[in-house]
Order: sequence, then C-alpha cells, then structure tokens
Amino acid sequence: MDTWLNQSYTDDFVLLGIFSYCATDLVLFSMVMMVFTVALCGNVLLISLIYINPRLHTPMYFFLSQLSLMDLMLVCNIVPKMAVNFLSGRKSISFVGCGIQIGLFVSLVGSEGLLLGLMAYDRYVAISHPLHYPILMSHRVCLQIAGGSWAFGILDGMIQMVAAMTFPYCGSRNVDHFFCEVPALLKLACADTSLFENLLFSCCVFMLLVPFSIIMASYAHILAAVLRMNSAESRKRALATCSSHLTAVSLFYGAAMFIYLRIKHYGTPSHDKVVSIFYTVLTPMLNPLIYSLRNGEAMGALRKGLDRCRIVSQH
Repeated sequence: MDTWLNQSYTDDFVLLGIFSYCATDLVLFSMVMMVFTVALCGNVLLISLIYINPRLHTPMYFFLSQLSLMDLMLVCNIVPKMAVNFLSGRKSISFVGCGIQIGLFVSLVGSEGLLLGLMAYDRYVAISHPLHYPILMSHRVCLQIAGGSWAFGILDGMIQMVAAMTFPYCGSRNVDHFFCEVPALLKLACADTSLFENLLFSCCVFMLLVPFSIIMASYAHILAAVLRMNSAESRKRALATCSSHLTAVSLFYGAAMFIYLRIKHYGTPSHDKVVSIFYTVLTPMLNPLIYSLRNGEAMGALRKGLDRCRIVSQH
C-alpha cells in the first residue's frame, strides 16, 4: 500500500484535453478564451454593481452576487490550467493539484445547484406573499440560504475529493478530459470503484434532484398565483421576474443532469467534454448577461455607473 501511495503522490496526471493543434481547434480554443474573458468581466462587473449600488441591496441581488462569485471561481478553477497546458504543450497536473481541482469543482457546482434551487423559493415568496416578503426573506434568512448552499457544496466537494484521491492509480495516468473530474479519474484506478461510483451517483441525485424538486414546487405555486391575478400587466411583470432564473436553471440543470444522471454506458468522453465546456465556461458567461440584460434595475445601475465614470474622466 505504501508503494502505490508514494506513486500516487509523486506522479503527475496527464490531461488529454479537448483541443488538438489543427486550425479548427485553434479557432475553438480562441473562442473558449473569449468566452472565459467575457465570463470573468461579466461576473466581476455584476458583483461590483450589486456591492456599490444601495438599490441593489435586496435578497434577489444578494443571491445573484453569490451566484456570480461561484461562477467566477468555477471558470478560474478550470480554464487557466487548461489554457496553460494547451499553450505550453505539457498537459500535466500534479496529484495534489488534481485533488484541489476536484474539490473546488464539486464544491462550486454543488453550491450553485442548491443556490439556484433556493432562489426559486425567493421568487415564490416575492410573487405569492409580497406583503410578508421582508419578513420571510430577512437578512438573516438570506445569509442562512447562502451559507447553507456553500456549506453543503463544500462538504460534498471534500468527500468526493478525499475518496477519489485515496484510490490507487498505478497504471495509465492519462485523464481523458480537460480538467480533473471524478468520473474520468476513476477509470484509471487499479481498484474496484463500483461501491464509490454508486455512492457518487446517489450523491449526485441528491444534490441535483432535491433543489430541482424545490424549483418545480416553487414554480407550480408561482404559476397558480399568476393565474389568479386579475391584471394582465401584473401577470406579465410576475412572469418577467422569473424568466431570468428559469433560463439559468435550464442551462445549469440540463447540462449537469446529462453528465451525472444518465446511464453510464450512454455517452462518450468527447460528448462529456463538450457538455462540460458548456456548464463550466459558457453558463458562467451567460448567467450575468441573462440576469443583467433582462433586468431594468441592473441595467439602470450599469448606466449610472458608466455615466459617473464618463464624468470623472472628463474632469
């Protein structure tokens, strides 16, 4: 046992990646880096706007700032290492670095899934119980929701990281992915991983289906409340406040369920890598655009900020 433990901790893994060095893949890599840059700028800008503007100090925008922080950390955990490996041609990642990447990735994806689920409850309270909203969604409750999302996600990440890193990897070190992901890594273990894979699947079911059930229940009550509204304008305004969240939920849960809840034999590594690009890079770029472009308050805060910067630069 000491032999394989020493080997596991001293040998690097090799991330085979998603891009080769042909012209087409060079263009695709450039597009991914552009998306990464937009995701980075968009999330930093949204967090800054929410922090600076007092009008955005509401429960919904507090949750959006937490969502943007998770997206920001997610893309920074995955893309820089992928870019360095591609540009340098080395493609290696240390055993410890792989474990850290797994822990951060699982923690952030789990936290984001739970937060998206609990944000549906916020929309339900805002539409179905507007008079009680300040009480039901007090500052303390918001902190508990955000803190609970982070705590469960981090716990899930720690468990998966420790479990995956304790398996012996005494054969091939080539991970058929562009980052260290548990399912791709387990294929290299020279031990029986079936029990852990079943536990992993159960954990994914819990972390994805429980918040998804909260979303479905919340929006069922929201729809019932909207249908009871007499004014067409009120119905339109209520649905508009939910559309951004529903779009973000569809993007995140659609990709995550495809990866983690499908039958094991369906899907190839190339499919998994393409879908992983979608929810590790593209979704973090789209989230701030979805929430800001379709939200008058956020766009108003952005315009005021730009006007203030223009006045300062003129002086």
